[in-house]
Amino acid sequence: MKEPREYRGQEIVILGLARSGVAVAKLFHEWGAIVTVNDKKERSACPEADELEALGISVVCGFHPSSLVHPGVALVVKNPGIPYTVEPIRRAEELGIPVVTEVEVAYRFCAAPIIGITGSNGKTTTTTLIGQMLAAGNLSPIVAGNIGRALTEAALEASASDWMVVELSSFQLKGTLTFRPRIALLLNVYETHLDYHGTMDDYVGSKAKLFANQQEQDTAIVNWDDAACRALVPQLKAQVLPFSMREALPFGVYLEADTQTLVYRDREGALHPILPASEMGIPGSYNVENALAAAAAALTAGVSPQAIAGVLRAFRGVEHRLELVRELDGVTFYNNSKATNPAASIKSIEAFDTGIVLIAGGLDRGSDYMELLPIFRERVKGLVTLGETRGKINRVAELAGITSVKTVDTAKDAADAVAQAVQLALAISEPGDIVLLSPACASWDMFESYEIRGRMFKESVHNL
Repeated sequence: MKEPREYRGQEIVILGLARSGVAVAKLFHEWGAIVTVNDKKERSACPEADELEALGISVVCGFHPSSLVHPGVALVVKNPGIPYTVEPIRRAEELGIPVVTEVEVAYRFCAAPIIGITGSNGKTTTTTLIGQMLAAGNLSPIVAGNIGRALTEAALEASASDWMVVELSSFQLKGTLTFRPRIALLLNVYETHLDYHGTMDDYVGSKAKLFANQQEQDTAIVNWDDAACRALVPQLKAQVLPFSMREALPFGVYLEADTQTLVYRDREGALHPILPASEMGIPGSYNVENALAAAAAALTAGVSPQAIAGVLRAFRGVEHRLELVRELDGVTFYNNSKATNPAASIKSIEAFDTGIVLIAGGLDRGSDYMELLPIFRERVKGLVTLGETRGKINRVAELAGITSVKTVDTAKDAADAVAQAVQLALAISEPGDIVLLSPACASWDMFESYEIRGRMFKESVHNL
């Protein structure tokens, strides 16, 4: 796409009235483009429409008009979640009209260098850590993207002396053309979102677009323990900085096996200890992995190991990511609603040594959940299931030999289902146990988002 200001007097179509769509619409309107915003939701479900129309922006709700995309349209900016199979996008591609996401637009005018973070799991925690580490190093971070603020809003405020720290989904990255982060970080790749991408090749290819435009002076940070991440390395033009939980790297950030200390080995071979993993403020091996990745990015930006260590000691996690809720009669409750795939649930279960009563289930995307079988056998003493996948997950529990299994089959609504699940989990728990909400599934069968699911869980726990 062209520079955003070059679209003055030209027609722009924005698909989706979510936070990013509204921000992009306002931006192009202010720069003189002729903007039409379209959302398939009914007008009553689009509260932002009035605000945009008051500015003189055309808004169409309830359907995709056949005339929406035509040869006179210069650019289509889509909400990341809208599939490429919808008619307006198919029509744009037929006409050769660029189709991008907000990330591409924001990049074209952002004055600050960008740290881009993606991966199947751990993005939000790692992004948050990097923001705090850069702040501790007095480097003026602005955290945005798939976390918090719309990227276009944040990028308008950024100067060359700031750092833009951006969480990026595969949906966002798929719609980029020239996007080039100064530091690009790929945490891991697991099989997920295939209902959107169709194939793993498309999913991995979308993630890999994070690195596509980087040059030799940029840095690509990759998980050396993840085969899919490592396989991308020969294609990368940027300097590669690996991180590892398992391997003492000749150059990179890793967990030293004997001392269980996070360390950085520089290009000259000098070792720089950061801190023992035991001193971190959040539990779980996967949080050590997130910390290694965040440290790699912060070190590249110029933060000292001492400042990084201070952040890791003080950090207590992010809402819905292994979030401590409360202890009641010796039973401790954790909210990990962000675990929207089996791999994320496995990592959260591995964070605890004591007996786990797991609450799981949600949207059925076709998985058989058999990858949960080993961890169920090893760590899970009780299970409560709800949502579309409850039968499948119960079957895995049966194969694992778990005898304390409860199912929420009847509930008035989503809040009642969560309240029942919490009560059933407490009933099969004993002092010293962990009740862990870690669904292994997306939330959209019963909830508008994983955040709402997590907050309902916390409210139900506090109401016990």
